[in-house]
Order: sequence, then C-alpha cells, then structure tokens
Amino acid sequence: MYIQISWVVRELLFNTRFIFIMVMKVSLRRNVRILLLGDRHVGKTSLILSLVSEEFPELVPSKAEEITIPPDVTPEMVPTHIVDYSEVDQTVDELTEEIQKAHVICLVYSVVDDSSIDRLSSHWLPFLRNCLVDTCLPIVLVGNKVDLVDYSTVECAIDIMEEYPEVESFVESSAKTLKNISEMFYYAQKAVLHPMAPIYISDKQELTPECINALTRIFKVCDLDNDGLLSDRELNAFQRRCFDAPLSRDSLEDVKIVIRKNINDGVSANNCITLNGFLFLHNLFMQRGRSHTTWTVLRKFGYNEDLQVAKDFLHPPLLVPADCIAELSDKGQQFFTALFYRFDKDGDGALCPSEQRALFALCPSDCAPWSDVEMQAMVATNSKGWITMQGFLCYWVLTTLHDFNKTLEYLAYFGYPISDRENQTTAVLVTREKQVDLLKKQTTRNVYVCHVIGNRDTGKTALCQSILRKQQDTSKSPAFIPSLSSDLSLSSSRPTTVNTTTVYGQEKYLVMREIAVRDAQLPLLLPVDVECDVACLLYDSSRDDTFKYIASLYVKYFSTSKIPVMLVAGKSDLPRVRQDYLMQPDIFCETHKLSPAHPFSSPNSDREVFVKLATMAAFPRFHPAWMLFYPDLTSHFYMFNLHDSKAYLWKTGLSVTIITLLGILLANFIRSPPRK
Repeated sequence: MYIQISWVVRELLFNTRFIFIMVMKVSLRRNVRILLLGDRHVGKTSLILSLVSEEFPELVPSKAEEITIPPDVTPEMVPTHIVDYSEVDQTVDELTEEIQKAHVICLVYSVVDDSSIDRLSSHWLPFLRNCLVDTCLPIVLVGNKVDLVDYSTVECAIDIMEEYPEVESFVESSAKTLKNISEMFYYAQKAVLHPMAPIYISDKQELTPECINALTRIFKVCDLDNDGLLSDRELNAFQRRCFDAPLSRDSLEDVKIVIRKNINDGVSANNCITLNGFLFLHNLFMQRGRSHTTWTVLRKFGYNEDLQVAKDFLHPPLLVPADCIAELSDKGQQFFTALFYRFDKDGDGALCPSEQRALFALCPSDCAPWSDVEMQAMVATNSKGWITMQGFLCYWVLTTLHDFNKTLEYLAYFGYPISDRENQTTAVLVTREKQVDLLKKQTTRNVYVCHVIGNRDTGKTALCQSILRKQQDTSKSPAFIPSLSSDLSLSSSRPTTVNTTTVYGQEKYLVMREIAVRDAQLPLLLPVDVECDVACLLYDSSRDDTFKYIASLYVKYFSTSKIPVMLVAGKSDLPRVRQDYLMQPDIFCETHKLSPAHPFSSPNSDREVFVKLATMAAFPRFHPAWMLFYPDLTSHFYMFNLHDSKAYLWKTGLSVTIITLLGILLANFIRSPPRK
C-alpha cells in the first residue's frame, strides 16, 4: 500500500529532519525495508497503523499490509517500506524469506509481558542469527505499551545489547499515545543508511581502525598546504564539499573550544585543527548518536559501507568511441599542475622520495600510481631520477591516453572536486573522430602517438629515450617495459615514452611507442602495430641490411594508408654505407613522395626529428605544413639566416598560415558571382 502522509505525520515521523538537510543525497541505498518482528499481542500492527492514521486503532487486524513511505517525505530521499509479521498468517519459511529481504529489523516486545522480554534472548535473536548466517542485519529493540507502566526496561535492553552487538539501538514506545513512534522508525532508517558497526566500536567508544584510516586520508586530501593542519580556509572548503555550506567564524571557534576542552593536541598553536582533533570530532559525533554526520563525510569522498572507495565513485561513466582518444582537459592539466606544486615542498621542480610518498599517501594502501623504475623509463626526470613537473604531467597524459579509467580513479584519490553537479570526467576531454581530422587535414588533438618501427639493433629504444633527453645504452641497461593498460592488446608490452614538443608555436605531447620485431627476416606487422598518428620507420645507416626491412614494411602496410610516414636514418654519426636494396633511401623517398630520410644520432640529442613527427601528426595529409622538411623548399630560410634561429618554426608557421589564408580568399573571390 503506497500512502500519502499528512504534514503532521511528516513532522512527527521525521522530527529530526533539520539535522539531515545537508545529507539528503549521499546515501548509497535506493530504499529501506523495515521488518517488525515479535511475539503475538506485543503491538507490532498497532505501531504501524498508528503511524499511518495518527491515532490508535480500536480494531486491529492480525497483520497490516506492507506500507511504502514515498521518498519526498524522508530526509534521505529514499522510499521506506514497512513490513508486518503475523505468526497466525505466515509460515516459518515465509518469515525466513522476509527476514532475508529486510534491511533492518524492529524487534518488538511488551514492557508489561515478561515472557515477551525473555523470548528476545531465548528465541528471536538466536533465530535471526540462524537465518542470517552470512550477513548481519541491524536490529532495533522496541519496548511497546509504556503507557501501561511507570517503570523502564532499559536495563534489560542494555544487557541484551551487550550480548548481541547487532542490536544497535533501543526505544520505548506506545502505539496508543503515539509516544516515540517517529523515533522508532527514525532509528530503524538510520541503522540502515548510517550503520554504526563499520565505523564505531560501542563498548570501547572509539572509531574502528578502518574508519580512522578513511578519515585520515580525507584529512590529508583537505590539507591543501600539506602542513598537517586544517586552517579555517581548509575547514570551510571541507564543509562546503560535504555539507554545501560554510561555517561561520563563531561556529569555527565553538568547534575548537569543544576540542580544546577534551584533548590537549586537537588544536595547534596557530589555531588550526590537527588530525587528532579531526578524529576526536567524529568520535564525539558517534557518542552523541550522530553517525549520519560521519557517514556524510565518508560518502562525499566516495566510501561505501565496507569503508572502501566505491567503484562508481572512482569510475564514473565516460564514453570514448573507437576512433577517438581521451586527453586531459584544461581543468585536468590545471589540477595535476597544482597537485605537483602542492607536494613540491622545496620548490626544486621535482618530487623527491619523501614528497612522492606524501603524494601517494592520498591513495589507499598499495595503490601507488607508478613504480620508480616504470616512471623513469617513460617520462622526464632530473639527474637524480626524480619526476619533474613536465614528467608528472606527461605521465598523466600518457595514462589518460592508454587507460582513462585509471586517470579518473586517481583524480578521485587525489581530491579532484566531486559533487552532485560535477565529477572527475570534466578533467578528461574526448577528441573528435580521427576520420574527421583526416578530412580536414589537421587535428585538434594535443596528444599524438608515433610508432617507431625498424629491425633489431637499429636504435629504436635509443630514439624513444632521446625524446626524454636521455641517452640509452641498450647494451648495458635494457629498457623497462611499462604495463599501462590491457585495453590496447599488445600496446601494454611495448616500451613507451612521452614528452612535449612544439608544433608551430603550440605545445603538443608526442608518445613514442616502440614496435617489437617478430621476425627479422620476414617483415610483419599486426593491425595494432600500424594504427597510429604518425609512423617512424627507422633503419641503421651504418649497416647495409636494415633499410630493406622498413622499405618492405612501407610498401606492404603504409603506401596506401592515410597515416603520415617519416623515414629516419639512425646512427648517422657513424659512416654511412650503401643499402642492400633495389633503391637507395633517397630514391625510395622520392619515388614514394616521402620527405628525405631524417638523419638521427642519439649522442647528438637531435630534437628536430620529434618536431617533424609531431607536425606530420598534427597535419595529416596536409603537405604544405610539412614544407620545412624539404631542403629545396626551405632554402630561402637559409638565405635569411632563419633556420638556426629560435624564431624559425614561428616564421615557418606564419608563412604557412598566410599562404593558406591567401588561398582561401582567392578561392572565395573566384567563386563570387559578378555584380550586375
């Protein structure tokens, strides 16, 4: 039976709703199911009917129909189902089924009937334990018919609660006078939505270790200046996030006064709240029966009833179509930049081991986003192997590209602002389809993937490491293979590096991914090896047997594709030899309309090769943008001494832009109809 409740009953049933006004939307449950149990004639049905009709019923049926209280009259905005039990109308099997469906049980006895009190321990509570072997439902003891006596059964209830910890609360009521009926159902609802057992040990009057760990992490997330204290500004930010309203200055001082009166180290000398003070406040909330306050905080930071960060909080839905990629948005880059500088306490532009440990402390245990070896192989570090600001941002760019769910997860761990209106998906940008980029001959992406393809021992690893401005001696230290994602098939087993480069004055991220050689004699690539934004075909110019490998690959896989391709003559610091192939590299490039092979030497730390690769990825199939790759077309830059200047790329880009605009204007002029 779905009922409409009058304003009077609404106030009566939820007379504490002002306490919950800020916690309406943080409960994880979609509904609450309350089952009333107890012996015959203790008043179970009368309690339900008195709640509904606001008066004591003279004629009471053996069992009331199931009542559903609509969500708009409950402070938690969840529907509440109230279920009655009748020993006359129901079998033991039906009772067991109802118990297993319930979320909380109100165990009712009559204060004037000693046998009904005794049967709580002798029958009902053992029976409930037998029915709920794998689960533990919260139980509310209800002593009914207090209008008939002038004494209390609270001592009996306390003894029962000590023996049966699943009994969370106790209330004495009267269906006839409507005494404490609202409290009874309030305690039942609270036991489901804000259970005490996971967060508080009643007999010791202290928080559980799991709750302390969760609150400690929340404290660290909210400690924005990492000084181990919560200032008034940080407390108000915490208050807004959890309760959508700041605390007044007087309220803040009142909180600190309470802390000072009870513990010595709860407020610092500079009038900030310490971790111990923060934990004490939540312990105090529990002692005063305000578990909802602590649960509000926990749930605002994503914790579920097991005190684990919920999966739906870590991984909100985000659709990335097959032909699109995920990148960090401006908000995401700003957040990670601020996060880095927040933990770079000494301001040296790198995270030392202690600073990195402090950052990882925001994550649950054993959830560090990277190992030192993995990080050093992928992104830029300083001379000590510590991750730099540039390397930190590049790491999250690469992670977002390969596994955006991991980025969403760590954004939640690191304290990205998450509310009912916004979540961490605003830190990620989904690009348009690559086919659109190819049609427009330019891309709006900021992250490009370059596959480095070549035979064994041609210097692929050295080239990939060179983008990090590191020289790799592959004979002494083989490259670490980072495992970023299982979503990209073989991509998780390929050495990958990432760094920034400049394309016509704009900063872009270039991901260098080394493609493994499966057979040195038989050039073979899988579809996942071919699919990229730009391909770098590398051969060893000091050996005569490596060019034919990439030449065969180009003819087989790239000659008819729309993927930009650049040939690179590796180890150019060594004497160049004639290649054992039907065409030499320069003739091959001219025949297939490729830019001349770019000479590359790892010891010389050539950066131009990465600029070229990124430019080709940014302007796929738009050859005028690649004009700086052709010596014949760029000879005029040498005349004006622009090639070696820092303004070379800017002026080249400006030239391309002017030429493009003139072409558009000329086309529009030719198309325009003559005036009459």
